[in-house]
Amino acid sequence: MAEHKTEDHGFGRSIRRVLFGLTLFFLFLFFLFWRIDNPRAEQMRVSILDKAIPNMEWAMAPITRISRIVDDFQSYGRIYEQNQELRRELQQMKAWREAAIQLEQEKARLLDLNKVKLPPKLSFISGIVLTDSGSPFRQSALINLGRHDGIVDGWAAMDGLGLLGRISGVGENSSRVIFLIDSNSQVPVTIKPSNQKAILSGNNTLLPTLDFIENSDLIQPGDRIVTSGDGGVFPPDLLVGQAVLTSDKRFHARLAADYKQLEFMRIIRYSNVFPIADPDQLVGPLLSIDDPVDQSQGADQ
Repeated sequence: MAEHKTEDHGFGRSIRRVLFGLTLFFLFLFFLFWRIDNPRAEQMRVSILDKAIPNMEWAMAPITRISRIVDDFQSYGRIYEQNQELRRELQQMKAWREAAIQLEQEKARLLDLNKVKLPPKLSFISGIVLTDSGSPFRQSALINLGRHDGIVDGWAAMDGLGLLGRISGVGENSSRVIFLIDSNSQVPVTIKPSNQKAILSGNNTLLPTLDFIENSDLIQPGDRIVTSGDGGVFPPDLLVGQAVLTSDKRFHARLAADYKQLEFMRIIRYSNVFPIADPDQLVGPLLSIDDPVDQSQGADQ
């Protein structure tokens, strides 16, 4: 009985060895077949893959689902972090809003106490840029607004953010705008926060120069440049750009307006303040030598 069991055990071991050897042999043949560089073999490999891969979808389904679950958890984690960040920013914005409301109320009270008369808000009209000059010596553009639209020579032109130039030449249905970068353009500006006065002179580049600065030591690169309103041509406080210090140790202006992608213009309606011709009339009429003077008034004065 023991000998029979020993023979069965030895026979089973021999069968396993033979099957293992055949498996290795077929795997080796499969490897060689897969490495053969032959068009017919390639067609056979493609046909085998076409038949085998669709049948393996059931095996790949759990792995695909697990990978999708992992991706969903990662996306949920990112969304949660973004949500928390937005909540923090919202709290900060609420705090800033309350501070702005309080400052606005305080400003209104101070203006009311001082009886300050605020200027009316500027209105504007928008137009389309038809063409530019295309000349290196003249930087200008033509817009589809003219005298028929109420355009007046000298009005300021903006691109929605920064000052572009001024109206110079008005036709019935079109007008020409001279840019700030034109060599004929000179605009009085104020440099904030030092309130230094200067003249913005065009030089046919995107970095016009700042000339006749009162005290350049008070100016820092990055200071904001706005129109001063001197001369009555432009309204005050229109954004021009930022001050930059170039390699020639001179201050220039990096303009806020985008000249490269200019399609529309905003023309600012502005009524010039006429200068006073006779400032002495503000004090009182001139008295001749023969006119009698009230002694009581003289004593009161």
